[in-house]
Amino acid sequence: MGTSLGLSTLYLANGNPDANIITIEGCPNISKFAGENFHRLGTDQINQVTGNFDDKLAEVLKPIERLDFAFIDGNHQQEPTINYFEQCLLKSNSNSIFIFDDIHWSEGMEKAWENIISHPDVSLSVDIFHMGIVFLKKELTKQHFVIRF
Repeated sequence: MGTSLGLSTLYLANGNPDANIITIEGCPNISKFAGENFHRLGTDQINQVTGNFDDKLAEVLKPIERLDFAFIDGNHQQEPTINYFEQCLLKSNSNSIFIFDDIHWSEGMEKAWENIISHPDVSLSVDIFHMGIVFLKKELTKQHFVIRF
């Protein structure tokens, strides 16, 4: 979520050519530019959706049986971030990994991050300052790591 120019999406696609990648971008002009990048680089496993996350996320998640990975990098506000997490959680499995960008961007994002890592389904979290990573593997003991560099 938060395609921007599509660079992270392209990295994800190249990292796993068999993955089905769905990306959502709110700005039509930026989305068009990202789509041109995807087309130019021949990444046909990327499905691009343009629209507001609040309107599109439920629609995108509906046909998905299992969400293995989510990269949430947009609408950096407390309530929407928690909402996106909870929606993605409904399609998660024990091997799901969610990454949140800009977890220390604002007081609201810090509160969202605290809410997310305290959720009972989150077993392991890693704060690398600009991003936060959560694992939902039930077999793990609940732990939180902060990497300082």
